[in-house]
Amino acid sequence: IFMRNIKLVIEYDGKDFNGWQKQPNKLNIQGEIEKVISSITGEEDINLIASGRTDAGVHSLGQVANFKTNSKIPIEKMAIAINSQLKKSIRVKKAEEVSSDFHSRYNCHSKTYNYVIDNSEQGSAIYRNLSYHVSKKLNIEKMQKAISYFIGEHDFSSFKSSGTSSKSSVRTIYNATVVKENDKVTISLTGNGFLYNMVRIISGTLVEVGLNNIEPQEIPKIIEAKNRQMAGKTLPSQG
Repeated sequence: IFMRNIKLVIEYDGKDFNGWQKQPNKLNIQGEIEKVISSITGEEDINLIASGRTDAGVHSLGQVANFKTNSKIPIEKMAIAINSQLKKSIRVKKAEEVSSDFHSRYNCHSKTYNYVIDNSEQGSAIYRNLSYHVSKKLNIEKMQKAISYFIGEHDFSSFKSSGTSSKSSVRTIYNATVVKENDKVTISLTGNGFLYNMVRIISGTLVEVGLNNIEPQEIPKIIEAKNRQMAGKTLPSQG
């Protein structure tokens, strides 16, 4: 039997979900999409593999996932068919047929996470679930200097929450920026992989730099310490 391998690019608002991963009695992205794919293909054992798992409340602009199917649904109709039954907070942006050996996690070369901070004085009603509010003005130049120290291969033990399943804490960051646009500050990190809560802890540390509580040149010491207590707090998931 020749099975088709379908790659999806998925956008979701994570606010109401308990993260990507399937778990009993909890609303999750993977389970919702698998249910719909089963419904449209008539196949029960759909296994949707993602490039990585996002935590409860975390959003995605382009999560890559793939599944195998014997369904004859034309590829140009696949996204439309899935979206027609999905919750509006999850959208398949693109579906394409890929080679049978494509695997979303193992073939992933890099991932980019953005952490968005609303740096306005009063916060936002509309974007409150899509950003983290910091009312005190942040020193962006210091944050930009600080984030450059994360680029390269490092042991990120200082920037992971307990409960990490990964054996090694070594990761490589290829690109790291802090950009301010009006009141919106975006921390962007691209790397070969990320530890549990790593982006949220790096962002929390950068906020401390922006508030002048940590100097940019202290970052290398915090990395070298391999001690979670030295870094900033874990920022909430909605950012």
